[in-house]
Amino acid sequence: MKIASALALTVPFASGFSIPSTEKLSNLGSNEVDPTSSGSSTSRRNFFSAAAAGLVATQLPIQPAGAVTGGKDGNLPDLPSEAVRSYLQYRIPLQIAADFYIFDLQDMVGDIEKWGEVGQLFRVNNNRGQGQPSKIERDFVNPMRILLLSMPPDVADDMRNAQFRFEKAMNSISKATAGYRKDLPVEIPRETVNVARAGWEDGRVALNDFFGLLNGVTGLPELKAIPAPGPKQREEYGRSARRYNELIKKTKLCQNRGGPALSQAWGQLMVSGYLQDSCGIPDLDGYFYQT
Repeated sequence: MKIASALALTVPFASGFSIPSTEKLSNLGSNEVDPTSSGSSTSRRNFFSAAAAGLVATQLPIQPAGAVTGGKDGNLPDLPSEAVRSYLQYRIPLQIAADFYIFDLQDMVGDIEKWGEVGQLFRVNNNRGQGQPSKIERDFVNPMRILLLSMPPDVADDMRNAQFRFEKAMNSISKATAGYRKDLPVEIPRETVNVARAGWEDGRVALNDFFGLLNGVTGLPELKAIPAPGPKQREEYGRSARRYNELIKKTKLCQNRGGPALSQAWGQLMVSGYLQDSCGIPDLDGYFYQT
């Protein structure tokens, strides 16, 4: 299914680009073609290619009359149009972020040898005066903010509460792990370790609450909650750590081929599907709908 890829403007899980502003989101899809112009015969594929600044875009599937409503067909008539766009844009990145939370961050928080890496997740990049959000902001908080701002008021308040609780939990982890590095061994109080782990758990609960509210308002139970730690946690989660590691590895390798100068272009390449074709990155829709 191509529509989610066509709407995804960023790949926050493995890149340094910023989440687009809500103003940009509201303008998404606002470009129109004059049917009386000389270019009116341009095909649907060429139209989206032009909108993607010359990159080859995917052709949206034509929905038959009476098609079953679902996330894959992008047909969510009960939601405002901006909410539909936001949901289709951020559902896959948010699920990948949840995969990171369980497959990577959980182990990083529990291993004091990796606390230096944890600190990097909260570091804001101000390279050349162009402030870029931290990974936690980019992958989790910003998408949550954009989604709740587009949702109906009756659910937006509850989503905002979940987002605030998630931020508070991440702040606890950041404070507990700040200043620790592997090359500067120091004795870490047991209480500090417990605070970091409690922050991860509180963040898990808040993220799950946000996913539950999002699934409820869309009527599509697509986003998978993270089970509590335990021997069967990954089995209950039902998503593949192997596929996650493969996705992250291939994405990073593909980024490295272009170097820092091309870092801002990767989001647009994902729109066109170019990354999957040239770098072997798995299809994101197939990755999202794991069975």
